[in-house]
Amino acid sequence: MDTSHARTHDFITRTHGSYTLSDDPARLDIAAMHAFLRRAYWSEDIPYAIVERAARNSICIGAYDASGAQVGLVRLISDYATFCYVCDVYVLEAHRGQGLAKAMMGIAMNHPRLQGLRRWLLVTNDAHGLYGQFGFKALALPERHMEVAVPDIYKRATTARS
Repeated sequence: MDTSHARTHDFITRTHGSYTLSDDPARLDIAAMHAFLRRAYWSEDIPYAIVERAARNSICIGAYDASGAQVGLVRLISDYATFCYVCDVYVLEAHRGQGLAKAMMGIAMNHPRLQGLRRWLLVTNDAHGLYGQFGFKALALPERHMEVAVPDIYKRATTARS
């Protein structure tokens, strides 16, 4: 992995092999993000406008191939003082196996706006090994955690409009 860093307009840019990783929101391709997220198990049928609003209100670290096409994402929701929720982590199938998710998570965990936080949280179905490398583990006191979950909210919205 190439560990060179560059700062442009207070945004982080890092090269990783032939890929560029960046938290510059101007580089994000909302259409590409939507194309993946609408078929992801955690956000199936998510509307474009929701992806756009979520990106606008989060720190997004994108992975871009040599042509500049967005091929991956880590989205971070935070108050920048105490908490960060890691979500929408993906790498397109054709670009997996290159260490992009690990490299994007490395940027996330070391992001200057996210240092000194008391708690980081994420939910995953199948990437425990990746996140474990960054100190994530199962909830120590799951009985203290509560949630309101509406997993099929986007499917219901689609059905309601039909």
